[in-house]
Amino acid sequence: MIDKNSELASAFWETGRLPCPILDFHAHMDEHPAIYFPFSSADEMVRDMDRNGVARLFFCGHLALDDPLFGEAYNVAAVRKHPDRLRAYHIVHSRHLDPARDIREVEEAPDVYVGFKLLGDYNAFPVDDPCHDPYYDYLSETGKLLLLHTWGGSPYDGPANVAAVARRFPRLRIICGHSFFGCQCEGVLATRQYPNVWYELTAVPIMRGCLEDIVRLAGSERVLFGTDLPWFSTLHGVGMVLGADLSDEERRNIFHRNGERLYREIGLSF
Repeated sequence: MIDKNSELASAFWETGRLPCPILDFHAHMDEHPAIYFPFSSADEMVRDMDRNGVARLFFCGHLALDDPLFGEAYNVAAVRKHPDRLRAYHIVHSRHLDPARDIREVEEAPDVYVGFKLLGDYNAFPVDDPCHDPYYDYLSETGKLLLLHTWGGSPYDGPANVAAVARRFPRLRIICGHSFFGCQCEGVLATRQYPNVWYELTAVPIMRGCLEDIVRLAGSERVLFGTDLPWFSTLHGVGMVLGADLSDEERRNIFHRNGERLYREIGLSF
């Protein structure tokens, strides 16, 4: 239920827009062979951002997930076409690692990349395996971001895996994509002692009460907004945050304040 006393909810109900910016830390781009998307190109996604008040979108394109050599060029082209709106994560394919090449590509495009993304479940490879250390060392030294796909019950990117990474690399800024969906409370309890861990909301709002649990256990200052666009709707994500039992101050932290702070910390102007 939308809180009728919420300034944010009232403005959204009356105008269809929030009176504050939104930063989306988890998105994709391009078509996908398993599903039809009504929009998926960079231009279409920016138009969706305009409609819904999203100031910045951080993404990793589907083509890069499938082909690291071919797909990253599309990430670069999309960001450079929309430099004030988009930033990309460079994908790390754990079974085809080339840290020197990947780090070089990130260094050569500082206007494009905010960090790396790992998907342990997709590669069936633990994110805490030492083979990833060159990436984690680089991100720790530069302050750039690590977006991890995390999932409840996973032996590859579950709570124990992420806690191990956070413990070994205390300067590494880790974003837990999906916030260990399916075991959010266990995931937060296992990692909240590490101040370098943030929790991202993709998929979480579809289960009522989960967002409130994360905020209760970790604080709203550790939560980042994300949608997995174009898989999920921005409007749905906004509505579920507004419908959660939170204060407007907590909602503002999630929608933009936490993201703006991270954005500045990695050396970008908002």
